[in-house]
Amino acid sequence: MKNVFTLLFLILFRLKLFYIVHLSAFTIPNFKVTVRLIVIFIFLTIHVDLLSQSKKTIKQTRILFVFDASKSMVSKYQNSTRMDGAKNLFYRFIDSLSKDKNMQFALRMYGHTVKYPPGNCKDSKLIVPFEKNNTNTIKQKVSEAKPTGITPIEHSLTEAANDFKDNRSNNIVILITDGIEECGGDPCKARQKLMEKGIVFKPFIIGIGLTAEQVKTFECVGSFYDFNDNSTFSAITTIIQQQKLNKTTAQVNLLDNSSMPSETNVNTTFYDVKRSEYKYNFLHTLNYVGNPDTLYMDDYPTYKVVAQTIPPVSSKEINLSVGKHTIIPIDAPQGYLSFKRNEGAYNFNEKVKCIVRKTNDLNTLNVQRLNSTEKYIIGNYDIEILTLPRIYLNQNTIEQSKTTVLEIQNAGLLQIKCLEAGDGCILVKTADRLEWVCNISNQTMQTFYLQPGNYVATWRAKNLKGSIYTIEKKFTITPDSQTTVEFYR
Repeated sequence: MKNVFTLLFLILFRLKLFYIVHLSAFTIPNFKVTVRLIVIFIFLTIHVDLLSQSKKTIKQTRILFVFDASKSMVSKYQNSTRMDGAKNLFYRFIDSLSKDKNMQFALRMYGHTVKYPPGNCKDSKLIVPFEKNNTNTIKQKVSEAKPTGITPIEHSLTEAANDFKDNRSNNIVILITDGIEECGGDPCKARQKLMEKGIVFKPFIIGIGLTAEQVKTFECVGSFYDFNDNSTFSAITTIIQQQKLNKTTAQVNLLDNSSMPSETNVNTTFYDVKRSEYKYNFLHTLNYVGNPDTLYMDDYPTYKVVAQTIPPVSSKEINLSVGKHTIIPIDAPQGYLSFKRNEGAYNFNEKVKCIVRKTNDLNTLNVQRLNSTEKYIIGNYDIEILTLPRIYLNQNTIEQSKTTVLEIQNAGLLQIKCLEAGDGCILVKTADRLEWVCNISNQTMQTFYLQPGNYVATWRAKNLKGSIYTIEKKFTITPDSQTTVEFYR
């Protein structure tokens, strides 16, 4: 419909220009006829180009056949062998699908070169790569195949991911096999490699004579079809020919406190619940129109998504539907916490850190520096600032999209001079109490950055063993100023 309106607009626009050109020819004496021809040519070119663009482009489909040529395929099956049955089914597939000129095919085979025993777990090879008009070559290679080796399924599927040139096409794998992994591999691990190459559907697994237990080993790999099921051929070809290969996608909606998906720029980790391991990390993004970005996902696992906010928040368990788009909501309303301190004479040397905890929770959520801003899930937080003495600020509320600013006074510089080594400490006056701040070491010259306030320092020379030799000094610290305390016998 959009293209129709565009064409109508161009036609009307061209007619108007013709009118202008004709009018110019009568009003401007030296106006040449060639100008008319140039204008007509330009608009005819635009018209043809638009018509060509209006044709719907059909996405190319690439199908990789992974063919089992291991020794077990010589076993008798029904009135023939498993190998003959697999070949006949393969011929039906490629003859039917090759009628669509928008499809390309390739052939990978495993277990076909190294005799078993002992076999070779790397015995897997791309026999015919993707190219046009190669179906006869593929059929010839399959007809020549003789079962001889072992079954390296994970290795074959992992290597199959490299057989596709790119992920711009509908990339499909059809695996025809009679066995299970014989090389200690895990076929499930191959799924990730296939996803990275844009395999939009799980591989079609066609099993010949597999038991129910053997079938289960393929659940995480692809969609399983039984060789004996009369509908197997028609089901797979129908899916492919009708182009029902919509990618399985998801989007994570990080919701603010109005349940709008406005939060973003947070890492999201996707966990496979059953395997208790993570599968993906995505830095959450809002696209150019302000919507959460679309993610292309493997539909097999049950997922749980953790948004790495401070503190982390997570989704419920999520099951994706094949070929469908799933929205994953996570409540993640956030605001900002900012620590401010003016630039002072001594502050640049003081690397102060601030510990952030949920109110009434001793677990440390984050360690933030002064003069920095960080996002947190909305709520109440307790702050411990590692100045001397420490500053405790409790019940600080962070609100949606707002910044809570905590301003810290500038420190002052205390210099302590001693004639010899000794022991001592610094105490701060708070109301009617003295509270310990830090100890004085054995050095004769020491520097401390202290918050403004009234202090007491005590010291005794190390070689004097009586408490009576304790010296006490009272002093006041003011912002951006230096105070010197000297201890002598």
